[in-house]
This record gives sequence, C-alpha cells and structure tokens, in this order.
Amino acid sequence: MKDFIANIQTAIIGTLDKNNHPFSSYAPYIYDANRFYVYISDIATHAKNIQVNPKASLFFVEDESKTENLFARKRVSLQCDSQKIARVDERFESVLALFAKKFDAKMVATLKKMTDFNLYEFKVNYGEATFGFGKAYFIGGKNMDELVDRTGDNPHHGVK
Repeated sequence: MKDFIANIQTAIIGTLDKNNHPFSSYAPYIYDANRFYVYISDIATHAKNIQVNPKASLFFVEDESKTENLFARKRVSLQCDSQKIARVDERFESVLALFAKKFDAKMVATLKKMTDFNLYEFKVNYGEATFGFGKAYFIGGKNMDELVDRTGDNPHHGVK
C-alpha cells in the first residue's frame, strides 16, 4: 500500500455533510507515522463536513493515462477518523515542515499565514486495496498499512 500511495500526491477525500449527503473533493496529503494529513481551508466544503462529522474516507487511484485497463485501475480506499490539529500542537509544525519539503515550500509558507487553513489528521480504521483483477486485499495489520488477503467479508466493517 505504501509503495502505491507514495506515487500519488493528492488524496480524494469523501465526507458527509450535516444531512449525511456525501461529498468528494481532494487535497495534497502527507503520510507520516501511520497517519495522513491534509492542510485545507475552513471555507472548503470538505473541511466544514469533517468538523461536523469526523468520519471520512481517503481514496487513492492510479492515473487513467497509466493504467493498463480502466476496469481494473489500481486503487486504495481507506475509512478514517479525522481530527483537527491545533496550531499550538508540536505536530502542526513538524507536519507543515513535511508539506514544505514535499511540495512548493513558498506556497506552504503562504498558506501557513492564512488562518482559515487548518491541519487535519486521518487515522485509518479499515480499508481495501485493488491492484488488478484477482488482486483485491483488505488493509490491516497493527498500523493499518498491510495488505491482507481478501477472503469473505471485510472484518473491519464492524469497527466503529
């Protein structure tokens, strides 16, 4: 899973609004210490949604131009709990430093000055990965970052 997502710079974020209507958007992300992080504006619908309902999904999918078969694009879908990381939290500075290293440092510095932007952390509860026909897995393991052979129903669907 880590190798696959390492080649993707943005995550598609699935959230639910206050009426439980689904909404999808995207944001650049950082993966660090078994957590995903996005830095997004409170004006954005997905930020408003996760402030109301911290349950969210992150979706990573192979670029259409690089896939061998559009019916079997490689993909990882992760079900997560999210939380806002306060600017005074030491993780805020360390994760923003990772954003600056991975992406345009000047852009990150500019966004950091915008107080409507906040850092959100996503902890994976369960997930699924598909890497082609007959290559479907659950995401599991101690850190929820290992591929587990898919046999029957997802054992994590009962996780709250």
